[in-house]
Amino acid sequence: MAPGGSILLLLILLLSALGAPALGDPGPLEDVVIDRYYIPKICLREVQMGDFIRYHYNGTFKDGKKFDSSYDRGATVAGVVGVGRLITGMDRGLQGMCVNERRHLIVPPHLGYGSIGVAGLIPPDATLYFDVVMLDIWNKNDKLQITTLSKPQHCNRTVENSDFVRYHYNGTLLDGTPFDSSYSKDSTYDTYVGTGWLIKGMDQALLGMCAGEKRSIIIPPFLAYGEKGYGTVIPPQASLVFSVLMVDFHNPKDSVFLEHLEVPESCKRRAVTGDFVRYHYNGTLMDGTLFDSSYSRNHTYNTYIGKGYIIPGMDQGLQGVCVGEKRRVVVPPHLAYGENGAGDKIPGSAVLIFDVHIIDFHNPADPVEMETVYRPEGCNVTTRDRDFVRYHYNCSLLDGTKLFSSHDYEKPQEVTLGTNKVIEGLNSGLLNMCAGERRVLIIPPHLGHGESGARGVPGSAVLRFEVELISMEEGVPEGYLFIWHGDPPANLYEQMDLNKDGEIPADEFSTFIKTQVAEGKGRLMPSSDPEKVIADMFRNQDRNQDGKITTEELKLKSDEDQEKIHEEL
Repeated sequence: MAPGGSILLLLILLLSALGAPALGDPGPLEDVVIDRYYIPKICLREVQMGDFIRYHYNGTFKDGKKFDSSYDRGATVAGVVGVGRLITGMDRGLQGMCVNERRHLIVPPHLGYGSIGVAGLIPPDATLYFDVVMLDIWNKNDKLQITTLSKPQHCNRTVENSDFVRYHYNGTLLDGTPFDSSYSKDSTYDTYVGTGWLIKGMDQALLGMCAGEKRSIIIPPFLAYGEKGYGTVIPPQASLVFSVLMVDFHNPKDSVFLEHLEVPESCKRRAVTGDFVRYHYNGTLMDGTLFDSSYSRNHTYNTYIGKGYIIPGMDQGLQGVCVGEKRRVVVPPHLAYGENGAGDKIPGSAVLIFDVHIIDFHNPADPVEMETVYRPEGCNVTTRDRDFVRYHYNCSLLDGTKLFSSHDYEKPQEVTLGTNKVIEGLNSGLLNMCAGERRVLIIPPHLGHGESGARGVPGSAVLRFEVELISMEEGVPEGYLFIWHGDPPANLYEQMDLNKDGEIPADEFSTFIKTQVAEGKGRLMPSSDPEKVIADMFRNQDRNQDGKITTEELKLKSDEDQEKIHEEL
């Protein structure tokens, strides 16, 4: 044995002889021995005198024999620290503990049950060993602890008493033990605030929240389920922790809320009840979840407003819109799909947000709207029905989308007015114009391409035409291809029979008509192809289609009309 070892042994024997305790036996403990063998990284609060606490423990003797356990009873222990309700050693040993901290306590007899013990359970002068885990700490002076985790940038309104709220939550005890979650039910928790339907702490904690806001809420027991707890999931005197996401809220007294995102500088007219509106929209819930979009279908939503064809909130929300306006319409559920929701995308009692872009609107009674951009001075002759006109045009939708333009072709557009060759609105818009005049025409769909639209033109679209009249030729009455400026010759057939052979072939007929036009005695129906007009006239007179006109076949249009009237009489 080394010299140092001999000296240590002698010291231990000497201390024993003098009555000092050996190193392996420390002797009677003066105070509680505390071993903090697990300390959580985050400790928001430590146990102090007068605090209410909940904890689990196992109680054993030195030899490991168990004399008591809260686990065996299936219930935590709840009490107040430092007021004499616990043995002194436990009162001291629990001081300064954090939630979820674990301690090993050694309590000497004089701080436990002393020389008397507990009959049949704890012998006199017993040293007690406790393994303790702290689960909950609170004080009767505590208030709600609310921490805002995130908040949307824009918040037009916050939760008030009597509002109906829809929110998601995770609920845990203070030690993190989960007791309930709306997410597990795949459904929000829906209720009124401030009307007694919630525990007091939650009624208070939800006030002032924005839609989309997240909060962490710690509720002391006296604002939760108190001494009774709730079922098997919430023990008596338990503090509750809620992580809350406010999905949406409304008040049964709410009306539609409008936010004007973009209003055109020029707004000549605003939509009213009975108007037919074409608009694009994105429909979302208040948390931003998209439930529908006209853009995804690449087709506007087309409907009458104020007549019950759409949800009441949109009927109201589209009143007063301008063409081109962008508007946000927030619709409470009682003006949308109510408590039942719609399909699998709109939950019950959901507030809906529509971001709309007005493409155009009209009323079935609307006429063509005309604006003269330029009119030449000294304009005495204007277009009339049956006139032949040449014009340039640009056609677009009211949102500026270009559709067609005559400038894309080599020459202007040509048409005889009143012959149903162009849409009715354009035909009327070209009347009473001077050569060189420019107009802007706004043509409602019932005077355009109607509900079905046309190639390149959406159904029920209002059209914008920029037109410029290039030239015009005086027309002839409907049904006529040629009219005399005066009375026709009395011996018309003889004059038309140029070679006097008793019949009029096509070349003689054509030569005669051209001569009358050249001498100003009559005029053809205006056309870009006069030869075709003359050929049609000849075909009409050559009734047996043998290539020549006889005296019996030649009849003036006026005479034919008189014969028809006579037959009808």
